[in-house]
Amino acid sequence: MRSKILIVDDEPAIADNIQYALETDGFETIRLSSGLPAMPLLESDRVDLIVLDVGLPDINGFELCKMIRKRYTVPVIFLTARSDEIDRVVGLEIGGDDYVVKPFSPRELSARVKAVLRRTAAAPPGPTQAFRIDEPARKIEYFGKALDLSRYEYELLRIFIRRPGRVYSREQLMEMAWEQPETSMDRTVDAHIKNLRAKLKAVEPDKDPIVTRRGVGYCLREDL
Repeated sequence: MRSKILIVDDEPAIADNIQYALETDGFETIRLSSGLPAMPLLESDRVDLIVLDVGLPDINGFELCKMIRKRYTVPVIFLTARSDEIDRVVGLEIGGDDYVVKPFSPRELSARVKAVLRRTAAAPPGPTQAFRIDEPARKIEYFGKALDLSRYEYELLRIFIRRPGRVYSREQLMEMAWEQPETSMDRTVDAHIKNLRAKLKAVEPDKDPIVTRRGVGYCLREDL
């Protein structure tokens, strides 16, 4: 089955070039000229990767990525005319998988799409065997047992499973998992992590899959 790539860009000439390059390399493509229709499309259609322009007419691409990350783990490559380091850092910290600055070669973008798909498709040791996510049902199984998770426990665990070994600060987790992170406190994350650990230990008492990096944040073990 061919990988399906969603192109979200409001500049027809750029979208045309991207679509041509990707389809020439064997990908199936879908195009949107604005960002908000991406959410209902993801609910109804399979998408393997999103090429997402930051400067969209209806919503900033970074904000759309935050919305996507609350529900889906589909890889995202940002397109932007801005090359500032802070923009690249923000894009990657909110869940982007790569970052391409305009102007760019469509062939280079296609190569990056292939690289991201290879990287995200590669099964990391441990967590992918221990966890199974049913995103439409918003449920997670741990060693074959369904976990009874609150909304934010589900969001936090889904973030960890997507990037085993990656350390997230409390601020990053709040930004990615909470709808209004500015109204919450850092200790809110700690409380949810504590509850999540208890539920995981109830299934496998000898394992502690969530690691605390003191002074930095939390991550999911890679060696379960």
